[in-house]
Amino acid sequence: MSGRLSGKTAFITAAGHGIGRAAALAMAREGARVFATDVNADALSSLAAEQTGIETFTLDVLKPDEIAQAPARVGATPNILFNCAGYVHNGTLLETTEEWWDFSFDLNVKSQFRVMKAFLPLMLEAGGGSIINMASVASSVKGVPNRAVYSATKAAVIGLTKSVAADYVGRGIRCNAICPGTVDTPSLNERMRALGDYEAARKAFIARQPMGRLATADEIAPLIVYLASDEAHFVTGQIHIIDGGWAM
Repeated sequence: MSGRLSGKTAFITAAGHGIGRAAALAMAREGARVFATDVNADALSSLAAEQTGIETFTLDVLKPDEIAQAPARVGATPNILFNCAGYVHNGTLLETTEEWWDFSFDLNVKSQFRVMKAFLPLMLEAGGGSIINMASVASSVKGVPNRAVYSATKAAVIGLTKSVAADYVGRGIRCNAICPGTVDTPSLNERMRALGDYEAARKAFIARQPMGRLATADEIAPLIVYLASDEAHFVTGQIHIIDGGWAM
């Protein structure tokens, strides 16, 4: 299949649902060979059945040994890495325990560090590639209530992204972060249900969006495809806000 990503290989974490899934489908439609990973085997099975060009295997990004083995399981050098795995903790600083702090940093930041460390040597040897890290508007971009540790992790992702971009800009590596606003995903819906009053929670999330609606994962995927493509050859070390005007 020809397309903007024809001839490229992509590796994606948390590809079973939401933005990760939309990105995997979009990249495959643009001609990439996509290795989609997730901790949820059932979600991966339905993903592979939905679109040709997608190969899957289960991966728990909280397990360093599984990440270390991922390049061998892929068996090819990715031109594209999309670090999508993450967790949104709800709470103020005083409501955040050390256990939740450590868990959030392990999943949201350290997993990205480990995935990049596993694949970056291969990408350098191959002459370069594009790394896209999932950050958030709730980070160093914007203060958001009840997102203390989550915002701290996503600010760390932005710093890590810029550091990798600066270290390897002369060796063909581009590294960017995307900062979505509120996106209508299975994860968000689970969190809204957990608050006890789903309808009230949904109305509150929508109310904080200037456009009066939530984003869809399919609206985020084109930005990811662009950053993965050769069209973005001169783009690195940047945070890309896609939030419907929330951070204005």
